[in-house]
Amino acid sequence: MSIWAGQKVFITGHTGFKGSWLSLWLANLGAEVTGYALAPNTEPSLFELARVQERVKHIVGDVRDLPSMEAAMRAAAPSVVFHLAAQPLVRLSYDEPVDTFSTNVMGTVNVLDAVRRLPTCRAVIAVTSDKCYENREWEWAYRENEPMGGYDPYSASKGASELVISAYRRSYFQPPGSAGVASVRAGNVIGGGDWAKDRLIPDIVRALGAGGLPVIRSPDSVRPWQHVLEALGGYIDIAERLLAGERKFAESWNFGPSDDDTRPVRWIVERMLEKWGASQGWHFPDNEQPHEAHLLRLDCSKARAAMGWRPRFNLGTALDRIVEWHQQVGGGADAQAVTLAQIHEYRMRTTDGSAHMIDAQPDDQFR
Repeated sequence: MSIWAGQKVFITGHTGFKGSWLSLWLANLGAEVTGYALAPNTEPSLFELARVQERVKHIVGDVRDLPSMEAAMRAAAPSVVFHLAAQPLVRLSYDEPVDTFSTNVMGTVNVLDAVRRLPTCRAVIAVTSDKCYENREWEWAYRENEPMGGYDPYSASKGASELVISAYRRSYFQPPGSAGVASVRAGNVIGGGDWAKDRLIPDIVRALGAGGLPVIRSPDSVRPWQHVLEALGGYIDIAERLLAGERKFAESWNFGPSDDDTRPVRWIVERMLEKWGASQGWHFPDNEQPHEAHLLRLDCSKARAAMGWRPRFNLGTALDRIVEWHQQVGGGADAQAVTLAQIHEYRMRTTDGSAHMIDAQPDDQFR
């Protein structure tokens, strides 16, 4: 039986792209999921298309509203809290710096402050970003003990969130019986059902769906691209270890792609066009663009050594699954079924891409 069967889980940001994938994954494993978030901020949204509300207890709320969130958390009495709620866009942070800092920093403060008064909680997974590091634009990948920083408001807010998590962990979550608090830093997460503005894959999908040319801002920028299931698989793994009482995992963790899958934007665009069967190219934006980092890599050797964690999808497979998701759903397939099928396939894989025999029993959705 899955460790998640009957487990009470509280997810902030469950209406977002990553939160929707995580909610469906955990609910399908038998968890009792309560989600707390603002309404979806894209049209369309994965939350609505995949009918995530059918599988979770859905609460509309703002993580900046501590009394409301704490009341919802206490009513849910979770053993695990996944904190995903955030303002997640670099470019939007230039236009809305106050909202970015208040949501990402004070939202994290509020979640951890509510948890420290929540006796049922045994594990907290606080999601930040690979952009939390002080990016020096160097060739070396960033490790978990590198300095926090950030040029733009979004990146700085994520670095500040990591400092908040560390302070709360050391100040309130050391005594025996207290929750284990881990922060997780993923790369550039991509996957089906993402329609966020000013993100590479959604911009390409929108343009191709409309028969136009994608607008590509920084074709030579290098990012740690990874499928959303890679990041979520790492988060779930850490949560399971904390639930099992392994306190050494109450630390910070990087989850990123293999070194040879850290690719420039140009590579992604060309392969997306090829996989989509599109013949058109792309073009640059007409206006001047705000600063974004050009080179960023994550060192995931800590997760490999401590957990045996490795990516199960290479970048080519990740792009295949994105195209398949959008073409199937765009062709009328049920978005929830397509999403669960991709989760199931991911769980059945080992890190070398072969069938995962330990996970050979299918999920309930596929019996």
